Order: sequence, then C-alpha cells, then structure tokens
Amino acid sequence: MGHLALKGIRKSYGDTAVIHGVDLEVRDGEFLVFVGPSGCGKSTLLRMIAGLEAITEGELLIDGVRANELRPADRGAAMVFQSYALYPHMTVAENMGFSLRMAGVKKAEREAVVARTAEVLRISHLLPRLPKALSGGERQRVAIGRAIVRKPRVFLFDEPLSNLDAALRVTMRIELSRLHKELGTTMIYVTHDQVEAMTMGDRIAVFNKGRVEQLGAPMDLYARPANEFVATFLGAPRINLVTRPAAGASAQHVALWQAVAAQAGPAVSKIGIRPEHLQLVAPEAGVTAQVMLAEHLGDASILHLRVDGLDELLTAKVAAQPVVAGQMVGLSFVLGQALAFSADGVLLTA
Repeated sequence: MGHLALKGIRKSYGDTAVIHGVDLEVRDGEFLVFVGPSGCGKSTLLRMIAGLEAITEGELLIDGVRANELRPADRGAAMVFQSYALYPHMTVAENMGFSLRMAGVKKAEREAVVARTAEVLRISHLLPRLPKALSGGERQRVAIGRAIVRKPRVFLFDEPLSNLDAALRVTMRIELSRLHKELGTTMIYVTHDQVEAMTMGDRIAVFNKGRVEQLGAPMDLYARPANEFVATFLGAPRINLVTRPAAGASAQHVALWQAVAAQAGPAVSKIGIRPEHLQLVAPEAGVTAQVMLAEHLGDASILHLRVDGLDELLTAKVAAQPVVAGQMVGLSFVLGQALAFSADGVLLTA
C-alpha cells in the first residue's frame, strides 16, 4: 500500500508562507510528478511528506494514518536525493545494505536482499566496487537501490537526474519508468524539467508559488491547460501567446487574431498557439512573417518569426524546411487547436 492524502497542507518560515494550502491525493501505485520552476515549493512539499520539514498546518495521511508527527523512519517512505550521498569507504553492496544492517537484519538475509535488488537495477557486477569507481548513472542506481532494500510504501525522488548529462538522463528516465512498472510502488518525483514530467508521470501536479495550479494526466494538461501559467510551462518550444489587437494595431496582428480567435467569444484577451500548430504557406496565402532564425534539427525545423505589430517572435515547429533567416513566409494554423485565455489568464472553454 502507498496511498497519500494531503489536506490543507501549509508551510511557513516565521511570517513567510511558502506552501499555501495544498490538497492532493496520491493514488496507491501511481507515478506522480511535482513539476514547476525553482522556488515554487515542490521540493519543500516533498520534504514535508518525508518528515524532513515540519508541517505548519494541515494533515498528511499515509494509508489512512495521520503522519504529521511520525518520525521519518516510521512513515514508510524512502527518499532519493539529487546528491547520491554514498559512503565513500563502503562498497556498493555495503552502501545498499547499510539501512538493513542498522535495523539488525542478519548478514545472510541482508546480502540476499541486496543481491535481488541489484539484479532488478542491473548493477550486480558493481557490488564489490567503491563509489569512486562508478559513473554518475551507476551511483544514482546505487542510491535508488539503497532506497529499494527498505521496501518502502512510497518512493520520494528529489531532482534525482539533475547531475547527469543529457543522454544519461534519457536512459535513467527509461530505467525509472521500468522500475516503477516492475515494483508497482507509489512514486512521487520532483523535477523542474517539463520533459521529465511529461514522459514519466501517470499524473502531473504543476506548482507555482506554493500552490498546485493544475493536476492531471500529462497530455490532458498539455491540451487543456487550466491557465496561462500551465500552458507556458508545459511544452518545448513554449507556446506562442498573442494579445487582442488594440486600436491602431497592424494589419498582420489583426489578421493573425481573426484567423484563430473568431470563435473564441468576447471574453478572450489572449490566444495561445502551440509551435507545432503553426504551418508554413506561401506569403500571399497566410499571415506574412519574416524568418529571424531557423534551427534545423534534421527531422524538423524550429523557426522564429517576426509578425509586424507583435512585440515577441512567434515560434513554429515544422517538418524540415530549407528556409533561411530573412526569408518571408506565410503562416496558417491548425484549426481548432488555439487556446483562448481571459484577461486574468484563465482558459476559456468553448
């Protein structure tokens, strides 16, 4: 079991509030990702679940039992940090089995548990080595193994892949997803990387300034973000935002707005267009734009485009195109894919 319920959770340091009444349910066996910019409170909330930070107000229930006052060791949670924090003088096997040794588990049983865990993590060949002989990815696997041997009800991951290079992060994302499916244990994963969130989580909780802006399945949040913050945080390249044209706006700004916002209704203040929903056409067949920068990625091109009257460039993600900076192109849109936001940034539903 690994069901968590957070009810009105608040955290303050003196007069400074950092978590503002979070209500959240974590389902047994799910992979839930906390994602948001630095300083949004996601790691603080994770540490409150682990018992490393005191809860100022509210209630934390783990499998129906109030856990606010429980010691970290009694909560059934195991935490994996960004820093591997391995004992340098101990072998991999000794590092993984350390908590079991401290709990009084006999050597034979301890070695058997460590061996089974190492097999799951595919690090059996590393058991005799010292941490200094391991790569960053191998050290992170050992840190995860040290958590697994405790057989926790909940795994808590705090930015565990941040110290790895890009290629290794991809490999470890795959490994962690495989591990979750194999163990079936509840996992809460904190990251500022929206790609990690989108590719790993069963559900995502998007944090902003100590609050959960939206909770849901990755593609649901991507397609129907609750507000402008979620829309801009999820997606790479980020969504294009176009404001309602004011009096005297350029013809191109007006044409852009009319093309995608005609059916949005009078309350719309801003429209959002994902880069992949912009299409290139002949200049005379769409809204005229000038290519300011073209990033050719092989299978696709990322184009940064200037539309007369707009303060910010638009970004289009299209199939590989032989366009160059300075070229004039036309823009059209995938109908029905634009998002409409009110003046206060809330998504307007059709």
